[in-house]
Amino acid sequence: MGQTLGQFFRKSLTEWRIHQNRLVTKEGHCNIEHLNISYKHWFGFMIDIWTTLVEIHWTFLMFFFVASFILTWFVFALLWYWVGGTNGDLWWQNPPDNHSACVINLYDLTTAFLYSLETQTFIAYGLRAITTNCPGAIAIYVFQVILGTIIPCFWGGVVMAKISLPKRRAKAIMFSKMAVICSRQDTLCLKIRVANLRKSLMIGPQIYGKFIKTTTKPEGETIIMDQVNIDFSVEAGKDNLFFISPLTLYHVIDQKSPFYEIAADTLQNQDFELVVFLDSVSEYTSFSCQVRTSYMPKEIMWGYRFFPIISRSKAGKYRVDFSNFAKVIPIETPHCAYCVNNEKAHHQHRSAEGTDNQGFECDLTQSQS
Repeated sequence: MGQTLGQFFRKSLTEWRIHQNRLVTKEGHCNIEHLNISYKHWFGFMIDIWTTLVEIHWTFLMFFFVASFILTWFVFALLWYWVGGTNGDLWWQNPPDNHSACVINLYDLTTAFLYSLETQTFIAYGLRAITTNCPGAIAIYVFQVILGTIIPCFWGGVVMAKISLPKRRAKAIMFSKMAVICSRQDTLCLKIRVANLRKSLMIGPQIYGKFIKTTTKPEGETIIMDQVNIDFSVEAGKDNLFFISPLTLYHVIDQKSPFYEIAADTLQNQDFELVVFLDSVSEYTSFSCQVRTSYMPKEIMWGYRFFPIISRSKAGKYRVDFSNFAKVIPIETPHCAYCVNNEKAHHQHRSAEGTDNQGFECDLTQSQS
């Protein structure tokens, strides 16, 4: 029991370290921290307030939503209190019985706040109502009514824009948690599986990758995030993909590939990150969206291939079994890309047993952006 518990903690610690060190999380979020941004640059976030509000977390959005109403109610309450004070309407000013008030039954700050709330939310006034005795009060009333119309419309637009963000559609596009390296048509390939969980199509998907690694140039310059393009293809072709069923993406490991110098026994000792992107357009909304994920060396399995998941029923209908989406099975694979066409250096890498990748769950609530 102690050994099992120790293995659990070691696995959890390894996963935590991988999560902390990666540039892009499995859910597609960029794990980068911005430091020492001058205040003049923060002003740009306020100028583009619409994008700022659409991007912030729902918790902050609801805070600003509530604060905008309460703040404007209170500001106008002070204005109405000032109007009542200048006209002698307040109770501590002891207005006479025949006094003509600007607002009936507005005699302190509490009643001024209630009147401000009632005006801006267009509800019944009850005992409080504006009169025609004060032109300044009428001007404030008109301005608050206009502002009371603008604020709900603005927040309604923000909420609708946030709900309909293209990344919401991207939640239904899932990548396999693990990538595999195996043989394919006398070549060594890195393979990744991707699935569209909705029946609606993603139009014109384009799939590509970035191999990110810290490199040192001959002149001594160190590039922290050196990026190398990675091309992916599928059996049906690279362009105009019919993305209605799960696809297996493959990258040919040739001399131009950054994986060419990596072998089965050196893979886990490498320090790189493979970021995979899928750009497409939603069929129903015509919104373009991008789905991305990343793979660290410990998330690439050498000598495995994905388990088949597409079959046909007796009635001839196509079926996709998502319970096998993440399953892999061992397969004889060359030890390195150089070994594929070099008989002297050629020897097979055989995995001991198949594994079941538990990272995939057919659940639209998981985030993928």
